[in-house]
Amino acid sequence: MHASYFLLAISLIYLLVVTFSYYSKPRMFLAENKVYEALLFTGIAGVIIDFLGIYSNMYLPETSFFRWLIVKIYLVYIISVCFLITMYIVFSVLNELKTDLKKDKVRRRRLIVIVAIYILSLILNFIMPFEYFTQETTIYVFGPNITMIYAGTALVMLGWVLYIIVNWKRIPINKYRPIMFLVMIIVPAAYIQMNKPEYLLITSVLSLTIVIMYNTIENPDMKLISALNIAKDQANKANQAKTDFLSSMSHEIRTPLNAIIGFSESIEEATDLNEAKTDAKDIVSASQTLLEIVNGILDISKIEAGSLEIRNSGYDPRDLFDSVIKLLESKIIAKSLDFRVYIAPDIPEFLHGDYVNIKKILTNLLSNAVKYTEEGFIDFKISCINENETCRLFITVEDSGRGIKPEQIDTLFTKFQRLDEDKNTSIEGTGLGLAITKHLVELMDGTIVVQSVYGQGSKFSVTLNQKIAANLQLEKTREVQAVNHSLANKKILIVDDNKLNLKVANKIISNAYDVQIELVDSGFECLNKIKAGSHYDLILLDDMMPKMSGKETFKYLKEIPNFNIPTIALTANALDGMREEYLNLGFDGYLAKPINKAELHNYIVKFLADEKAISTEEVSSDKLKFLRDRKIDVDTSLTILGDITKFNELVKSFLENLEQKLRNLKLRIDQNDLENYRHEVSTLKEEAKIIGLRNLADYSFQHELKALDKDMSFIKANYSVLKTEALKTKSILTEYLNIKDI
Repeated sequence: MHASYFLLAISLIYLLVVTFSYYSKPRMFLAENKVYEALLFTGIAGVIIDFLGIYSNMYLPETSFFRWLIVKIYLVYIISVCFLITMYIVFSVLNELKTDLKKDKVRRRRLIVIVAIYILSLILNFIMPFEYFTQETTIYVFGPNITMIYAGTALVMLGWVLYIIVNWKRIPINKYRPIMFLVMIIVPAAYIQMNKPEYLLITSVLSLTIVIMYNTIENPDMKLISALNIAKDQANKANQAKTDFLSSMSHEIRTPLNAIIGFSESIEEATDLNEAKTDAKDIVSASQTLLEIVNGILDISKIEAGSLEIRNSGYDPRDLFDSVIKLLESKIIAKSLDFRVYIAPDIPEFLHGDYVNIKKILTNLLSNAVKYTEEGFIDFKISCINENETCRLFITVEDSGRGIKPEQIDTLFTKFQRLDEDKNTSIEGTGLGLAITKHLVELMDGTIVVQSVYGQGSKFSVTLNQKIAANLQLEKTREVQAVNHSLANKKILIVDDNKLNLKVANKIISNAYDVQIELVDSGFECLNKIKAGSHYDLILLDDMMPKMSGKETFKYLKEIPNFNIPTIALTANALDGMREEYLNLGFDGYLAKPINKAELHNYIVKFLADEKAISTEEVSSDKLKFLRDRKIDVDTSLTILGDITKFNELVKSFLENLEQKLRNLKLRIDQNDLENYRHEVSTLKEEAKIIGLRNLADYSFQHELKALDKDMSFIKANYSVLKTEALKTKSILTEYLNIKDI
């Protein structure tokens, strides 16, 4: 026994020293560290219990309850050490895999099973009996209880070995080295103790293992230094990524800005109206590109700040899919790609979800496919599985584009990064689209998977669960209330500190409506006008102004007696939640810059249009529905034109001249006159767009591009398609005009 006293004393000293060292230094708050802390205290308790066991065996009778309890508690110590080492191994692997147990249900269940087995073992330990055996002056125990503990311990250790073998690539060698040491040394120690009970080696071996674990893997200094090195590397990579992103972003922003500046200068010097109009269209296109870049940066900023929220509401999925297709269709046609669309017929009529962000996901995936596909096809497929009240959407976008290298797939969804940068210098974008897409999918508890063969194409698959809104009656976009341009008796005050913004807002409104407009460049001047008795029917008030913001100005306006002028917040602050913030402050509306003409029109109708301003020619909802059902974008057309009267006049004019336009186009083809063909098909495109004939406009645009490329073979081969679409459109519009208003 003297040797056992010595070994136990040494074990206790080492454990206390290690515990003091561990808690005297900074520690990392990892699950495996928490388990190790429990091991330290369990090891100390085990040594103390072994001392008490020696004392009780020497001085207490076999019938003593305290002696029985010490044996049971010592066996609890053996079971607990095995359990804690098991948990340590498992958490070490989970930490290396960076597994989130809240999301990984399978591994969470396994841990629950391990805990359940541990609790069951403790219960059986106190139930099962054991017996004392005395050999000379040494007393030790045997029986079913001891057999169960030894057999269970052996099985657990075998489990350690198998788990380490299966996961050996995932576990650094310094993590499993002490475990393997324990497995190898515990067997001979147990054999010696069984044959020489006076040598209490098991407790000392377990204590030594715990000490070794500290020196090899649990030293806080080593872990902190390692963590600091990892953090430093990650920070360097993040800084480099942001530097690369800023460089890329600078290029991406400069490209549309240069176009805007260049074409604007061309308009100043233009002597031909058609040339100026063409340049103006290019300016609009470049401005939209610039706006997309800014919106992407805002989205990723909101995601990183955790301020992007999922806002669910009822929506018509087919309307959503159709709007995305229309948005990208012209770009696909311009590249002469085979665009194949499949929308499953069993998708419910109405769903409940965040359709705004779903649209972003679809748009980003399709835009990405268009950017990196020069020839071939793009497949857009949406199918579903409907179970009870849930519709699981399966969305795939497949292309025959450049594809992705296998080693780059893992970094595909990393922000600030574009793949094959050297080869893709002509590709627009900042590399944020897929990063935003992945975040949005995960926020909606969905999944996104990419498959790709480099040089052959890629396939993106998204799965999203949406609630089925079976009895939902969607509040459809209200009919566009058409107003005549004559609102001469109405007066609008526009307040903005930026002279250019004032000029833009003035142009937008004055070009569309015959209304009186007054411009001021500060909140102070706005207040002075109102206090002086000036009357206005609507105020557009910019928020971000120096000295006195729009919010402050509005606060003072409301303090003026009898102030009741509708006031719209006009701001470049387009972040989520801003609309609600302005409305809560009492504003009557919110317009984000750049001004959306459709939203502006709604406010004009709401606050300025009286019965005299409403178009005298009424149109039934059935007639408008007739056009919408046949994919005629009448709502956008009415927003542009302002009233149904002008829309009908343009339709009649378009139909009167359509046959002659088609004959002229055929004549230009026969004469190989590409220059005039391009001019006339461009005119057809513009007329079609104004009336809302999206398909005809897209076909015309495709022919315009081919004429510009001098590709007469394509034009000859596809003229019949263009003509068929034009005649189909003629038939629809003729039937529309013949429908009697109800």
